[in-house]
Amino acid sequence: MCSVASVVRPVAPSAPGDPSGEVLREIPLPPYVIGEDAQFAVRAVVVHAPRRWSGGTVCRNDASPHPCRLHRWGRRVLALHGLPPAEIDALIERGDPAADPRRPGA
Repeated sequence: MCSVASVVRPVAPSAPGDPSGEVLREIPLPPYVIGEDAQFAVRAVVVHAPRRWSGGTVCRNDASPHPCRLHRWGRRVLALHGLPPAEIDALIERGDPAADPRRPGA
């Protein structure tokens, strides 16, 4: 007979202003950003764009409070890729998840 013991880990205390009571860690960044990472980041910021809702601004994809983890990750990756915030906002505004994220001067 085999018995399985479960280990219960304590829940991390909620951060101030965290409505869900859960603390989510940020998605790790790649060690260096290549073109494929930038394409995934464009898809993340476009698919997880903000949407106005009766309760405030939410993620268009999963209705979590905006900016969601994937949107934040995508913005950080695109910034590491060399795009200024205005260019990232323009990508989101275009709404094309397959857009080419060109670095300034490239």
